Amino acid sequence: MDKIAKDVGDIQSRLLDHRPVLQGEIRYFVREFEEKRAFRECRLLENLNKMATETNEQILPKCTESMQNNLCDILTRLEAANHMTQRIQQRELEAQNSPQLQVCMERRREDWEEFLKQQVQLKEEVDEEHLKAVGRLSTQYSEMKKDLTKHSHF
Repeated sequence: MDKIAKDVGDIQSRLLDHRPVLQGEIRYFVREFEEKRAFRECRLLENLNKMATETNEQILPKCTESMQNNLCDILTRLEAANHMTQRIQQRELEAQNSPQLQVCMERRREDWEEFLKQQVQLKEEVDEEHLKAVGRLSTQYSEMKKDLTKHSHF
């Protein structure tokens, strides 16, 4: 009976106890990762560290300096543009309140309206001349057609 119990225990440990297999797989995975990937991962991390250091020590100061120089220039240009727009607004307000300018603007408006009326009148004259010319040409061509039909019968 002891032998049967021992055999059943051995069979059970072989069938149901997966610890030896798992330990072998774990050892293989760790060895694979540490030996093959570890160097690659270390190189990647070293490259990233090198890039970050280079960025902090070289590129960032250059960018900051360039930004400071350009921002000062942009700020002065922006202030000048702002000052110019304020002057233009002030002149426009003064011009709108000027009675002399109002009179000139009213005169120009009247001149423009007169010009538009003349253009409408000229357009009507041209249209009328065009209609007369079309009528004359139609009459002339119809007479020529009649003459042609008369001469073609002979």
